[in-house]
Order: sequence, then structure tokens, then C-alpha cells
Amino acid sequence: MTTPRRAAVVGKPISHSLSPVIHNAGYAAAGLAGWSYTTIECAEAELAAMVAGLGPEWAGLSVTMPCKEATLALAAEVSPVAAAMGAANTLVHRPDGSWYADNTDAAGMIELLGAAGVPPGARFTVLGAGGTARAALAAAARLGSGTVTVVARRASAIDELRPAADALGLRLAGADWADAAGHTDADVVVSTVPKGVADAIAAQARWRPGAVYFDALYDPWPTPLAASAEAAGCRVVSGLDLLVAQAVGQFEHFTGVRAPVAAMRLALDRARRGASTSNVIVAGSAGHDDV
Repeated sequence: MTTPRRAAVVGKPISHSLSPVIHNAGYAAAGLAGWSYTTIECAEAELAAMVAGLGPEWAGLSVTMPCKEATLALAAEVSPVAAAMGAANTLVHRPDGSWYADNTDAAGMIELLGAAGVPPGARFTVLGAGGTARAALAAAARLGSGTVTVVARRASAIDELRPAADALGLRLAGADWADAAGHTDADVVVSTVPKGVADAIAAQARWRPGAVYFDALYDPWPTPLAASAEAAGCRVVSGLDLLVAQAVGQFEHFTGVRAPVAAMRLALDRARRGASTSNVIVAGSAGHDDV
């Protein structure tokens, strides 16, 4: 008899998450009978008690906002990248009952940007200073960038990123949101802001042909900024790609089995009702702040 194994995505709100579609498709394709993946709505203040109540059948948790920073305190061991970022999106339940925290957002973004041809030492601009911006900093550090410009609506949000930048060995240059369009001439531009926030930048963006633009959004797609970047000859990566890439890392953490990336991506595409990704670089060829 197959022992049931469980996993879930945790956060609030969480009903919109497509992670169950991706992970359950992976379990089916990998022949993991008895595995299931669901959602758990949980605020940051409720996280510790919820995790403490999970039984041995739980293999792991995907963690999204607003719980990523609080996750670190629950783990007996934290990966170096999650510790440097100050946030984790993955909790792995170990055989001794303890938890291991990692951040697969960073690994996913590194994989995607590498596949997009980002050269070592590329100049990075990050739009926004939230949780996904931390993953962008980790990717910039791994890809050899020395200084990253972070453009944010609040100066205090940039200051909150400085400890992570220091831990990653990056110099952080802050910029005001009113000047955002002037910082789109970097080798890599990563937008981590909510829907609509960056739309007004599209008409004034100073894209460099051949640069890489990553947009954490995927609904609607393309965003005005992504369409502007593509029209200027940039290589474009979408939040759908990161959604899959970070899920692949979690799947392998939880199961110990190589992820069936193609099946996971296909399930996501079907769930998105056949939305076109023809102009997007897809992580599946190598084998993703919001789960």
C-alpha cells in the first residue's frame, strides 16, 4: 500500500494559486501514487502554529506572501541563499521531523536569466523592492553583477533590502520611482511590482536591443512594459516561467525525484486556457514572488 504524502502552498490570500495544478501534474507524470498538493490559507502570525501541527505525512510546504520571512525562524537549517536573502519560499520536512528552508525563487530566476543569455557582470535594474526583488538580487550576485539599481516607490523599502544585498556581496544603488524609465537601459531589467504599477513606464523606456527583460507578472500577458521591451528587441521572460522554475526546485526537494518539467508546464498552460507564451523563454528547455 502506498503511504499518502502531502504538500501544499501556504499564504494569504491563496485561492488564486496555480501551484496545485503544477505539482499535482508532476506527481501524476512521475507516477507518485498517493501524493497530493493543496492550498492552506495562513497569515504570517498563524504560520508557526500551523506548521507545528503537521504530521509525518507532510513532505513540504511552498510558502508565498506574507509568510516568506517568517519561514526562516521555523527551520532547523536554512540554505545559504535563503539566509542571505532573508526569505524562504520552501520548507522541506525531514525524516527527523525538523524543517529545512530554501528559496527556489532565486534558483529559478538564475536558471531563466542564464538561459536568456545574461552575460557575467551584467548591469541589473530591479523595479520594486519586495520579496521577488530579493530573488533578483540573488540572481544578480550569482551572475557576477557588482552593483544593482533598485527603483522603488518608497526609499524605506530600498533600505530594507540593504542587509540582503550586503550578505550577497552586492552594492545597492537606490533610485526614485519617478526616474524609473531612465534606468531601463541596463543589461537586465527585472520588474517585481504589482499589476499596473509599471505600465506608464512603457512609453518612456530606454531599452537596449539584446537586453533581457523579466516581468514577474503573467496575467494579463504581455504587460505593456513586456510588449515595449519585445518591440525594442529585448529577450523577454515572464512570471509563468518563474512559476514553473521555482516549482521544479520544490518538487525535487519534496519528492527526491527528478521533476517532469514538460508535464508540469503543459498543465500550467492548460490551466491558463491556452494563453500564448510564444515570445517567452521557457525553463523547460533546461530541465517559479509568487506561487
